[in-house]
Amino acid sequence: METESVKSALSEQSSRSRRSRSHTHRNNYRLHSNRSSRSTRSHRKGEEPMAPFQTSVTLSEENRDGQEVIEVQILPQDDNWGENTTAVTGNTSEQSDAEDMGMSGQWIGEPDTGISFVCQRYLGSVLTGVLSVAAFVSPLAMVVLPKLGFFPVLTPGSQLLACGAECKGLLVSLAFKLVLLAAGSWAVFLRRPRATMPRIFLFRATVLVLVLVCTFAYWLFYVVQVTEGALASTTGGEAVQYKGLVSYASSLTDTLLFIHYLAVVLVEIRHLQPTYYVKIVRSPDGESRAYAIGQLSIQRAAVWILEHYYTEFPIYNPYLERIPVSKSRKGGSSFKFYDVDGMNNSSLQQSQSRAMLAAHARRRDSSHNERFYEEHDYERRVKKRRARLITAAEEAFTHIKRLHGDQGISCSSAAIPMDPQEAAQAVFPSMARALQKYLRITRQQPRHSVESILAHLASCLSHDLTPRAFLEPFLVPAPVLQNEKEQKPVQTWALICDELLSRPLSHGTSFQLRQNDVSLLCTVRALPHFNVTEEVVDPKSNKFVLRLNSETSV
Repeated sequence: METESVKSALSEQSSRSRRSRSHTHRNNYRLHSNRSSRSTRSHRKGEEPMAPFQTSVTLSEENRDGQEVIEVQILPQDDNWGENTTAVTGNTSEQSDAEDMGMSGQWIGEPDTGISFVCQRYLGSVLTGVLSVAAFVSPLAMVVLPKLGFFPVLTPGSQLLACGAECKGLLVSLAFKLVLLAAGSWAVFLRRPRATMPRIFLFRATVLVLVLVCTFAYWLFYVVQVTEGALASTTGGEAVQYKGLVSYASSLTDTLLFIHYLAVVLVEIRHLQPTYYVKIVRSPDGESRAYAIGQLSIQRAAVWILEHYYTEFPIYNPYLERIPVSKSRKGGSSFKFYDVDGMNNSSLQQSQSRAMLAAHARRRDSSHNERFYEEHDYERRVKKRRARLITAAEEAFTHIKRLHGDQGISCSSAAIPMDPQEAAQAVFPSMARALQKYLRITRQQPRHSVESILAHLASCLSHDLTPRAFLEPFLVPAPVLQNEKEQKPVQTWALICDELLSRPLSHGTSFQLRQNDVSLLCTVRALPHFNVTEEVVDPKSNKFVLRLNSETSV
């Protein structure tokens, strides 16, 4: 009887599994037929034969809890190159990781182009420019206004406006000083602002205040001097002369030159001497760098760090947060339980739960081994695909030969001269499959479209670059600005710090820069004082003796 019960249970289980498998095959056939029909239609439309990794969702057998399980299978798709849509199986819900990431990038990473941002970005530069132009024009106005008859006491043609040899020498000196001041200001300060900072730049504000105070004070004393000279001339006293006004304007120019020198020292030179080192750790991938940095404020240090981040850090790939696992290691172990001894349901469920807990405990204990083997297997597959890609690129480049001189006129009809774009389109299919597989396993397909790859290949062919040079953007994912998605006119980052952002860096200062899911934790440490001592070596001690014994091989 027990044998018959076991056989009946097995027959019911096998019939149930056959029905579920037949149902699965029918669903798979429908999905694959629909996808193949869509792919044939897309080929008929003349689309590119390259594609990223797409997913097809198939229904499998019922699991132990009686819920449907959705399996995700990567299939080639001919419609789009850069999509990365995956199905997250929570019963029957589907979700797109790439879509969520794109939405988060649009939420925070979009540049602010409102009126407030434009005013905040250009208000300081406009204010600085207006004040600098007013200070630069002031010496010229002080010299030209008396000649124009602006002051009644200094009428044109009077003896007070006479300019002798000494006065003309002062005018020439004034002209050269103004030219030097204009050239220095243009070379050092006339530039587009690199960053919009939340706090005032103290050194620049100090220089602007000095320029404003100096210009106002000189104009005030200039007007007072001319007014007192006019009163003195009416009462028979000594009137102001034009030579004194030229000397006064030359003195203002000298003061502006000294302020310009101070601005160069404070704004451009002071921070060049390394004083601290800053450790930058990027989350979530843990990439880190360390740099020597000078005496900067916290907000200026943040701008300096972002400049180095975009030019030296590797590209962050969110699709590599989980290592792609090969198909042979994807499937987990499944358990099937049979009621052989005729146990009731409660005891059977308890034994099943105990067995499942024991299996999960063993899996948890061996998780580090699984991770090690997965990483090792992934590195092996990447190296294998990389070698195939390099070989395919080298073979493809051997089919292209540059024509020199009038060689194109004598070519036969079988070898028609082509421009770089046509040559790229002719060569690309021979390496397309290897490139697609490499981009798929390294999860770089969202960054590279077919059009951009063809344009890059045409540029490499036109400049006679080697296959290695063509593959550099795919083999070396750095720096960050190499990613087309990061090439925006404005990059918005949030600066988080416990201290006032206009304060200078100090030992132990830490702050965070955040944009979307990427954050940079910056920790500042002071460089140590290096005590270098001199040690003299006696020349007589620089002699040696060969020691021989019976075991010496010499």
